[in-house]
Amino acid sequence: MTLPPNPRPGSIPLPWRGGGTMSGLLKRAAVITPLVLAGTLLAQAQTPEVVFDFKIENGRVAERMRRVRVSQGDAVRLRWSTDRPIVLHLHGYDIETKVMPGAVAEMAFIARATGRFPVEEHKPDASGTHSHGEVPLVRLEVRPR
Repeated sequence: MTLPPNPRPGSIPLPWRGGGTMSGLLKRAAVITPLVLAGTLLAQAQTPEVVFDFKIENGRVAERMRRVRVSQGDAVRLRWSTDRPIVLHLHGYDIETKVMPGAVAEMAFIARATGRFPVEEHKPDASGTHSHGEVPLVRLEVRPR
């Protein structure tokens, strides 16, 4: 295959149908790439991030933190610390995380489903499955936009 003569010094002819040059392709990419990045950043900026920090002591969360509210579409981060090892499960979103003393564990998700969702302790039982604590530690309310 022979390439057509180079129409512009410093440009590399492209061998596919429609021709063009490498410098022309780079110019188009230089225009399109920032537009794509701007759209991505705009979409992220429109998704509010909501962060809650929970401290579990003696198997309980502070009264004022037992019900938290977010809006549908929010980026949610539930950050957990504890005084003893515990496994937590956020129902409705099927997120489970193990929290260890001295560390922070996080549940991160986009609040797509609306409703009330309990966060409960998962306790292993003799049959190899699990049971839940008596009362949810936290109830997450996701309100429609």
